[in-house]
Amino acid sequence: MLLKIVSFFLPWPLRRRWLNRLFGFEIHPAARIGLAWVFPGKLIMKAGASIGHFTVAIHLDQISMGAHSGIGRGNWITGLSTKCSNRHQHFSHQPTRKAALDVGEYAFITKNHHIDCTNLITIGRFATIAGYQSQLLTHSIDLFENRQHSAPIHIGEYTFVGTNAVILGGCNLPPYSVLGAKSLLNKPYTEPWKLYGGVPATMLSDIPKEAKYFSRSDGFVV
Repeated sequence: MLLKIVSFFLPWPLRRRWLNRLFGFEIHPAARIGLAWVFPGKLIMKAGASIGHFTVAIHLDQISMGAHSGIGRGNWITGLSTKCSNRHQHFSHQPTRKAALDVGEYAFITKNHHIDCTNLITIGRFATIAGYQSQLLTHSIDLFENRQHSAPIHIGEYTFVGTNAVILGGCNLPPYSVLGAKSLLNKPYTEPWKLYGGVPATMLSDIPKEAKYFSRSDGFVV
């Protein structure tokens, strides 16, 4: 813990080298972490990846960020690492579970979201978790078995998740699709080029393939 606290106050170039050497992270020289408490078991950040101020990311096996991907300010990212002692034996029936976040190249998570990575969350390339206060929740209580259970979440490439959405474990948002603001995604969908929305979310309409968001070669939107 002391080494983590010391690293927090170092200038970024020195802090990056410190994190790579002492914690086994793989942070590219062109990647950057702000004033954030980010200590998964393993951290991989490719060139141009960034994590903003006041984000907390703990109790995960791994965070992997592709080139030019980003996690914005004030996000809470946590889970239950498979490597920690667990006196309550949560998830012992899931021996292959991995508590991890995988963010594809040019994908971006904006700010003030809650991301529960008790199981794997994959965010595809050029996807956007937009707005504020969305919740991605991979675990809950299985009422039939009376135990904690988790399931992965997959967000496809070139997707857009509107503000204040809820996505539950086991869900899939297909590539080239949109989840509307304040929606609840509680089951997997497979059809791309669709707008999904509502509580619970259903397919609402087609998305024109001419929409320029879905053909970007740069993650930045002016």
